[in-house]
Formats: sequence, structure tokens, C-alpha cells
Amino acid sequence: MNFEGLDPGLGEYAPGLHGGLEPGLDSSMDPRLDPALLQGVELDPDALAVPVSESMHIVEGMYSELHSMAAEVGIPVTATHFDLQEELLWMGNHRGHASSFFGPTMGRYSSFQVHMTDDIRHIQSMDTGVLFLTKNNLKCLTRGGLIMFDYPMEEGANMHSLILTDNNTLLMGGLQNYVAELDLTTVQETQKFTVEVPGVAIMKQSNRFFFCGHTSGKVSLRDLRTFKMEHEFDAFSGSLSDFDVHGNLLAACGFSSRGLNGLSCDRFLMVYDLRMMRAITPMQVHVDPLFLRFIPTYTSRLAIISQTGQCQFCEPTGLASLADIFHVNTVGQLLMSFDVSSSKQALSFGDSGGCVHLWSSAPEVSFNSYSRETELALPCLVDSLPQLDWNHELMPLSLLPMPLTSTEPLLSDWPTSLITPSPRRAPLVDPEILRTMKTVGFIGYAPNPRTRPRNQVPYKIKDIELEYDSYNQVPESPIGRDEEPHLYMVPKKYRKVTIKYSKLGLEDFDFKHYNRTLFAGLEPHIPNAYCNCMIQVLYFLEPVRYLVQNHLCQKEFCLACELGFLFHMLDLSRGDPCQASNFLRAFRTIPEASALGLILADSDEQTGKARLGRLIQSWNRFILAQLHQETLEQEGPQAYRGASSSTLGSSGESVIGRLFGCEVENSSLCRCGKETVRSSLTLLFTMHYPEQRSPDKTIEEYDFAEILKKSICLEQSTQAWCDNCEKYQPTVQTRNIRCLPDVLVINCEVNSTKEAEFWKAQTELCSVEGLTFDTQAEDMRHVWIPLSLKMCISKSQGLEVSSLSEGEELTESEEAEGASVFDLVVTVSHIQDARTGGNLVAHIKVGETYHQRKEGVTHQQWYLFNDFLIEPIDKAESAQFDVNWKVPAVLYYVKRNYNAKYDLRIKNPIDASVLLTEASLARKQRKSHATFIPLMVSEMPQAADLVGLDAEFVTLNQEEAELRSDGTKSTIKPSQMSVARITCVRGQGTNEGVPFIDDYISTQEQVVDYLTQYSGIKPGDLDAKISSKHLTTLKSTYLKLRFLIDTGVRFVGHGLQKDFRVINLMVPKEQVIDTVYLFHMPRKRMISLRFLAWYFLDLNIQSETHDSIEDARTALQLYRKYVELSHNGGQEEFRKVLKALYEKGRKLDWKVPDIDSADGQGSPKSTAVFPSVMGL
Repeated sequence: MNFEGLDPGLGEYAPGLHGGLEPGLDSSMDPRLDPALLQGVELDPDALAVPVSESMHIVEGMYSELHSMAAEVGIPVTATHFDLQEELLWMGNHRGHASSFFGPTMGRYSSFQVHMTDDIRHIQSMDTGVLFLTKNNLKCLTRGGLIMFDYPMEEGANMHSLILTDNNTLLMGGLQNYVAELDLTTVQETQKFTVEVPGVAIMKQSNRFFFCGHTSGKVSLRDLRTFKMEHEFDAFSGSLSDFDVHGNLLAACGFSSRGLNGLSCDRFLMVYDLRMMRAITPMQVHVDPLFLRFIPTYTSRLAIISQTGQCQFCEPTGLASLADIFHVNTVGQLLMSFDVSSSKQALSFGDSGGCVHLWSSAPEVSFNSYSRETELALPCLVDSLPQLDWNHELMPLSLLPMPLTSTEPLLSDWPTSLITPSPRRAPLVDPEILRTMKTVGFIGYAPNPRTRPRNQVPYKIKDIELEYDSYNQVPESPIGRDEEPHLYMVPKKYRKVTIKYSKLGLEDFDFKHYNRTLFAGLEPHIPNAYCNCMIQVLYFLEPVRYLVQNHLCQKEFCLACELGFLFHMLDLSRGDPCQASNFLRAFRTIPEASALGLILADSDEQTGKARLGRLIQSWNRFILAQLHQETLEQEGPQAYRGASSSTLGSSGESVIGRLFGCEVENSSLCRCGKETVRSSLTLLFTMHYPEQRSPDKTIEEYDFAEILKKSICLEQSTQAWCDNCEKYQPTVQTRNIRCLPDVLVINCEVNSTKEAEFWKAQTELCSVEGLTFDTQAEDMRHVWIPLSLKMCISKSQGLEVSSLSEGEELTESEEAEGASVFDLVVTVSHIQDARTGGNLVAHIKVGETYHQRKEGVTHQQWYLFNDFLIEPIDKAESAQFDVNWKVPAVLYYVKRNYNAKYDLRIKNPIDASVLLTEASLARKQRKSHATFIPLMVSEMPQAADLVGLDAEFVTLNQEEAELRSDGTKSTIKPSQMSVARITCVRGQGTNEGVPFIDDYISTQEQVVDYLTQYSGIKPGDLDAKISSKHLTTLKSTYLKLRFLIDTGVRFVGHGLQKDFRVINLMVPKEQVIDTVYLFHMPRKRMISLRFLAWYFLDLNIQSETHDSIEDARTALQLYRKYVELSHNGGQEEFRKVLKALYEKGRKLDWKVPDIDSADGQGSPKSTAVFPSVMGL
């Protein structure tokens, strides 16, 4: 094709990046390419004839032509660009002229000349204007065409592409051997980066690299800060045409050398995986690719465009199909430019005939997700007088313009004193801030009383805020301020509690202020920790606690196993809070939990959007069914890798089924007379409340026992299939129970205003039974549920349920009839607090055995469990429900003396077999790569043996923090860590210092930061498909550490408190030897392992990255050095050693000097800092 035939002014046409490569086309069509290489480039015209449909309609999700516009006929369009801020489409042509079109109708918006001679090669929109790049000039103009700056480049520059690195900096590349950086604020060149391969024609950017496409066919990956080349892909042997990056994939198209025939368009796209930095299988397409872009909508689609107007969509890792091809009608012209809108809804094509084609996937297309309003030219306003109707009585005479005939002031001419702008008065400062403010110079500092939302100051104070006092959380220390004397609806102990994080993390947080008992609370900052209260409920049911602690199976994610591990921690704790991180990690992997909507997003938990009352009832139903299923499964050996099988549940009957299960008979009676009866096992019952039929809408008084009986023996009418009638018929369905469970679980189902009004009316109408005469009237309010129930199944009358007064026992005749007494032991409530989003609490009646183990006393007591706040309460408070703020969710009644049926002995199922050799999950791991030697049977650890331990972690969620007015940082939510590597080394014997555990922990959750500098973990180490490490599950390694703890070994390490916390292990203090505390002076800073190793052992560790084997060995050596120093020199001499250590650290700013430096800063091992004890 000859461009001179299109327009006489195109005789010296040198187009932009993508020139034509048709036979006979001048070699200057693509100035990126070496002219010598372009000789003989041929395309097969027959191969381009792909059949396409002529008639296309706009179908949602499919691209079709929406509009075409001829900018300047015959002048090739060399650049198109969708504005990133407004609904504008920009184009630039071969003669340096730019035009913009508004919206999907492509109405002309602006048109102006950018350069007199050179073609426009790149367009980039900014917030303030639009950048236009020509061969040796960069211009910034407003969207209306006013010049903001004009930056000429040096002689010989031949620019082709630019990229904005931030709001004020851009990079420009071209056929020269450098890339220039330009500061947009000063419009000055700041620096030049030399490139090894000249010809940077395309530039892209991701959050990891700059990507530069070279005319030689290579793509280089460069550092974001230094622009140094990190990797290079040799994509094509001839030249590169286009490439794009999305996520972890890079796709490129180009030209290949064909011997003496020159270059030809390569129909194979090169696709690279940026995680492994290597090519994956090339993808064959059916068009000659000249442009390509990722269009990530529902999937990571690729759009491949040929110069003749054919477009094909395909997946980068799939196969291309002929059905995915459409054709841009260019009327024989060649496509010269292509762009995709930021919303991925629109495509633009510029052709050699001067036309711009707009394609879209929807009729109402939007170029950007959030575009600002475009300034349009105001229409010409012509003064015209309105037509007045004199016959209209209400016509205002002020519409008549009156001439000003006198010098008297008009009524609308207000005096200056009345029209002077007056600033809005600032709102009054909160008195609490003034009371607690500390003044430093002329600046005052005060803690945030949290009476207003963060970073917001409302101008209008809502009336509702005046009804109660400002929200004031439970203080973080016992020295908290007194409660303000105003009324607050939710009592303090029921409010949502949060952890105040400092720079020391949790070390200085006073948990004892919230919990003065010896029972363990649960921390609430973990995702999906709303179920903490129900975990406590299951723990204080004695048979459940023994069942799960005796249970151990081979499933990686077993909730029964994880509950057993968590309950073991709760047993060992002496009032310190635990966290259910491992249990919740397994919980998030259960498909049924996700399907039931039990896994919350972080935003739902933080903003309080979750309906916690409904959620915890669904969780209650799910966990009972899940535990019943997991303890009933008999796949292979019940125990873990040869451990002795548990007696609980080994007979094929689940303890959960015996404990909670109730055999139910469901009868379905059709109106034809046919009755169908089915039996099933149910683990809980749901409350059903009567319909209110009174005309005056007054709610009748009901007995709780009566409602419960009707809910258990439910009768309802519904449509069901009848085999006799062979169609759906109205049927009456009736439910009856054949036996009574040992634990009666009730979901209250108070999920709407209707049920809440019913509960509210019943609590106000009922007379309280079961309370002694000295009970105060305040304690008797809002109580409807009885503390005890009498239940019996008789052959004549079926189920009978009645309330039982306190102290009342069954008669002999009632016992003979099989009646049972059920006592209330658990109530779970949803606390509705608009200021915090609400929370869940549990009232639990803790039995005698728990008090005997924890406190050495034998009695029963009700407690309130609110995450890590635990407080004893009166029994009446457990049954009180003021539905204005405290809504019932779950009730547990237990049969009196039910524990006698069950074997309440814990037989630890974890034995020495867990330490034996196991296979790695990694496919590429080989024995030659093993970094540890497993323990032999003769090496099994004994009590008081030393084991060196170190762990490395990765980050799953970054921390959330805010900056206070005094410059200090306040942590709102800590980062969520996950253990990635655990190493244990032998602490004695001939193989002392040799690792026997070095496990990399496989994770299915997304890792946001591998912390490679501190952990040594690299991307891919935790992936079973590509890892070369010894990869195991967290459960497998957890069992090894649990066995070591149960054996009684002593762990030696540095900073073990955090390690055990993230691993989610509770280790007795007498089994932990932490070198961070061995070499620590009171009220002084903690010293790093690296500095201690340099100072005492003359070792230079952690110079580049951390290695857990090296750290564990170093901690063992430091402990040996501590024993040596303290035994030989005594405490006084050791105190002098510590003093010298801190003095040396302050001098060196706690930084380890170069070992080989000649400045005399060697370690004390060679300089004799403490000669009295170092001569050992």
C-alpha cells in the first residue's frame, strides 16, 4: 500500500510505533526497526481472510462497533488514548494535529495543532492536562488546547513512548540508548538511564518492575527505583510489535526472522510467568498480531489485533478459537493505533484513512469507572424578555425591567455590615479533651475520647447523641477514668472490647484488668473471631471437651482436631488469653462454611454489617453437624499415623450424636389420606413463635415451656409431593421425638422486629419463677425463660414440658415415668450497640470439675464471657434479655447429672510416631536437599532435654494503623502472620546442633509479604508444585511440637514468646529458655540475636537474610555461654558483663560492625572487655 496515494502531503511519512508491514510498504513504517531488517517482510494475504459476520448487534459482554468518526480524511491516526479522568477519547494524527471526542456518541470536544510537522506518537492524560509526545518534543496542553508547557529535547532524540511513574515524574524512551526522566513540576530533566539495548519503543509498569520493549525483540524488566535491569526475555528473533502485562503474566507479539526472506509476522504469542521468570507454552492465534492488550473483566482475556482490522479474544493460557474473531470495518485501510479504556468497556482503533472507530461491550458505555464531569462550552445567551399575561392575577410585576431613574439606594442594596462574609464558628472543644490535655509549649495533647467518628467533625449534632453519654471503652489499664454520670444503655462489661496495641505489641496490655479469674479468654482481632463465645460454650461442656482432646485423625483441616488443640491450650492457661487462629484457619477452608455464609469479609466485621445473631445460630448448627460427621468417620485407622485409637466414638456411634442427638419422627399426611413417616436425627431445635391474631394487636402471654413444646413437636401445613396423588398437594407435616437428648440446644430465631416484639412483651408480662424471695426487683425484670425444665415423653400424651422452680425435685412417680430435669447452662446473646457494630457474649454455668482443676475449689458459678473479658455474674442475669440491646440467640439446657454416662478420661493420642520420617508435599524435593536428620528411636527426647527452636513467618494481612496528632503511631489492627518454617535442633548428645525438624509449612491462603529479608522465605518455597523444600502441613508440624511439649523438653530460642503465639501453642514457662531475657537488664531495651552472637560468640549471622537453622544453633550456643558465665563468675560478675554489653551496644548504636574492619571494633571475645570471666 502506498500512502502517497492517500494524500500528497504524506510523501515523507514516518508513522509511529506500529507501521504497516504489507508487501511494498516502505521500511520507515516502523522506525523502531532496523531498516536493513525490514527488507522482504511478507504477510500471506490468503491467511488473513478469516470469515467474519457482517451484521453485529451490541450484546452485553461482546464487543461491537458503536461509532466511527473521520477526524481528517486521508491523514493516518498515529495515536489514540482514552482519557483517564473524563469521558473523552483522544486521537493524534500524522500531521501533528490532536482532537478529542466526548462520550460514546463521539461529539467533537476540542481540536488543536500540537506540532507543525512531526506526527504524534504517544498521548497520556493527567489530572491537569494531556501530554503529547512527538519525535523530539513533549507538550502538555489543557483539554481545551491551551499550552501548559513545551519541552524540546536534545538533537538526535527519537522518542516513541512515555510512562508516568507518579503524579510528578515521567520516563521517555525511544530509539536512542537512554531513557530520560522528567520532573513535571519543574519541567526539567532529572536524570538519564543508560539502556544496554537501544530502542525502547514500549514501556509498561507494574508494582514490581518497569517493562521495556526493545526493537530487537527483547523485553527487559527493570528495578522501580534504580532502573537497573533485573531480568530479560528474548521474545522474538526479529522485532517486537507489542506486549502487555497483567498480574503474573506478560504476553508479547512480534516478528521472527525467516532467513533470507527477512521478517514475517509471528502467529505465536510469547507468554511469560513473572513468578518463575520463564516462558510458558506459546499460544497460537489465527490473525497476524500487531497489537495486544489484556482486558481483565471476568477473566484475564487477551485482545489480539491485526493490521488489517481483525480482532481475536482468547485466554493467555488457553487455546484460541475462530469463533472469537470479529472484524473492524476500515474500508481497506490499515489500523495504526489501538487503546482500551480503563473500564474495559470500550476499544478504540485509529486507521490510516483518518478514521477513529469506537467499539464497546454495552450500549451505555462508560470509559472510566468514576469520571469527573467534563467542562462543556456554555451556549450563547441572548437577552430576551418574557411574555407577560396581564390577565393573570398572580403575575409578579417584578418581572418587568425598570430603569433606575433616581439616585436613591434600592432595597436590595444592603449595607456592607450585613453582607460581609462571616466564617462559621468552630464547634466547641470536647470538655473531656480539655480536662485531659497536656500542654507542651503552645501545643496541647490529649487522648481521643472517641465521641466522634475518626477524621470527621459534624456540623450538626444529632439529637440521639444527647440521650446517652459519649462512648467510652473499658480502659486499657486499671487506672481508667470513672464512668461519666450519664445513662448508657449497654453496661460496660457487655460492650465490645478491643486490644490497645503499643510499640511493644501486647506485652504491656493489662489483660488482668478484664479477667481476674483463672479461665482463659479468647482474643478477638483474628478474622471470623465472632464465634469465640460458642468456642467457650463447647469447651465448658465436659463430654465435648474430652471427645475432641481424644480425637486425632489424618485430615489436614479437621475442626475436631483443631478444637482439641485449642482446648488443651485453654486447660494449660492460668488466666492468660488464647487465640483460635489455627481453628479459624481450618474453619475458613471448609466448603460448607463458605456456602452457608459463615466466613465474613474483614469489612463486614469492622463496619458491623454482619447480622451476628443470625450468624451465630447458623454457626451453632454447622459446628454440631461438622463435629458429628468428623467424629463418626472411620476412614482407615482412626488415630494419627499409628497412634492408639480413641475409645470415644470408636464403636461407630458419635458422642456428639449421643450427647445432642434426638431421634425425630416426621409424619406427612396428604388430604387424600396417605401418611408418610420418616425418621431422622436432629442435633438442635429452632424456636417457632405463634402468630398474633388479636385485632387490637396486643400480644398474649405465653409460657416458655409451651412455646418450646410446640417448637419441638412442630405441626405445619405445606405443599409436598404425594406419590398416591402423583402431584403436589397440601399436606400436614408433624414432628414427634422418640427420646430426649442429654443436651437440648435451642436456636431462638429472634431475627426480626416481629420476634423481638414478642420476646419484649413476654419479658414484661410474665411472672418470674425460680427466683428466691430475696431477689431484687431489678433482677426479676426481662426474665421469661426458666432456669430449669421438666421434660417427659409419655405414651399417652407424647412430649410434656413444664417449668421447674428452684429446689424442686422429681417425685418417684415422675422418675418412674422417665421424666428428666434440664438445667439452663448456656445463653448466648447478641449485644446491639450502634456505636461499635455489636458483639456476641455468652453466659456459661461453669461446673465443679473446671473450678477444681483451675482454682482447687468445688462449686458452680455463672460467668460472662465477652472475648477476653470474663466476669462472674448472678444466675438471674444469665436469663435476663432486654431486647432493646440484648437479644437472645442460643440456649443450652442439659440433663441433670448427664456426665455420668460418659468416659471423662483424656488419653493423649499424640505419641512418638509423629517425629518419625514423613514424606514431603513438595514434588521437587529430593533427599539430597534434606536440611535435617530425623530422630532415631534411640534419640527420642526425654523430660528436661534441650531443643533449639526458631520459626520464620510470612504476612497474610498488613497491619492497620493511624498517626496521632503528636506524631506517634497507634495500631488499630495488627498484621496477621502465618508460620512458614519451623526448625528444631538437637540440644545435647553427639549430634548437638544438628536439626531434626526443618519443616516448611504449606499454606492455601494468599501471602501478601514473604518478608524474605527477615525470614529467608522466597516466593515458591511454600508451593507444593515448585518448592524444593521439605514441605509439610501445619497440623503435622504442630503435632511434633505438641509431643515435645508434652514430653517436657526445654525449648531454647530467641524471642520465643512471639513464635509460640503465631504457631498458636501454649508452652509452660518452665519449659521455655528465651535468650532475649537471659541477656536483658530491667527497664532496658531487648538485644537482637545478631548483636549477641557477635558480642559473645564472635559470629556474624543474619548478614543478608535469616536462616532458622543458624538462629536456633546460635541460641543454643548463647545459652551455653550464659550457663558458663553465670556459674563461673556468679551473679555479680554476670551483671558486670551485661553492663559492658549495653555500653558497647550504645557506642555502636546496636549495629554489628564489619568483622574484618581495621578500626578496632572487634567483638569482646578478642578484646577482653570482661577479663575476670572471659578467661574460661
